[in-house]
Amino acid sequence: MSQKVRGGLLLLTAALIWGSSFIVMKSAVDFLTPAVLLFVRFTLAAIFLSILFFKQLKNYPKDKIVGGLITGCCLFCAYYVQTWGLNFTTPGKNAFLTAVYCAIVPFLVWLFYHKRPDIYNFIAAFICVLGIGCVSLDGNLSMNIGDFLTLCGGFLYAVHILMIKKFSKDVDGGAFTTFQFIGGAFVALFMALCFEDISVVTQIRSSIFLQIFYLAFFATAVTMVCQTIGQNYTSECNASLILSLESVFGVAFSVIFYGEVLTLKVILGFVLIFVAVIISETKLAFLKKGGMIDEENC
Repeated sequence: MSQKVRGGLLLLTAALIWGSSFIVMKSAVDFLTPAVLLFVRFTLAAIFLSILFFKQLKNYPKDKIVGGLITGCCLFCAYYVQTWGLNFTTPGKNAFLTAVYCAIVPFLVWLFYHKRPDIYNFIAAFICVLGIGCVSLDGNLSMNIGDFLTLCGGFLYAVHILMIKKFSKDVDGGAFTTFQFIGGAFVALFMALCFEDISVVTQIRSSIFLQIFYLAFFATAVTMVCQTIGQNYTSECNASLILSLESVFGVAFSVIFYGEVLTLKVILGFVLIFVAVIISETKLAFLKKGGMIDEENC
């Protein structure tokens, strides 16, 4: 098996696990409130990653720790709003509406770094807006609270990506991610203590604990390792193309295991959002040179 194929399989595994995490979270939030769920998930993830990247953590620059913790606070906000929205919408919609961050990032870069988006970004944004309308707007052109919160979560994920760009330069990615989850866990603990009933942690049933373990270990630690290794063996365009399948897997799992019913309008919205993500992430490079991605331009 070539390194390129091995890398693609690792990225596909990450996308598959992330896609499945939406229905797992939907089940978990039926029992746990968002901040409590994220506190447990982030704490377990931080422990797993601390063990995995122990050597890197020992040599991590002290002045970079703050950046990792701050980025983790933003990550918590994104997860929190997304998880909150999941209470009021379906896992499939949650998966696709969260994916709009791919189309938002170039415009935030334009705002903060004055780097104008290219024509592909503008096209992707337009298609994405159409897709959001098909997925979220009803006959009265109104949007339910769950879809709105999910979109806000997508925006926060876009902000989180910019914070990673700002604070993760010249540092070990595994250690940086570990400090993100440590920072996120502290914020989640604060929110749970102030606004939710954290004592519910002592009442977690075994089935719920297994779901939380899946989210923390597989949907966080394992996927991060798969993504990190997988991207070393393939181009950014190939990686983004494969990882964008997360939203597709999210809908598939929701239909199969959650019983989500899709209307033609919603399906059209999913297709439009997916096309927008592909255009924004790959610039349609996979259509060049006889259908192969030009890895030098990715």
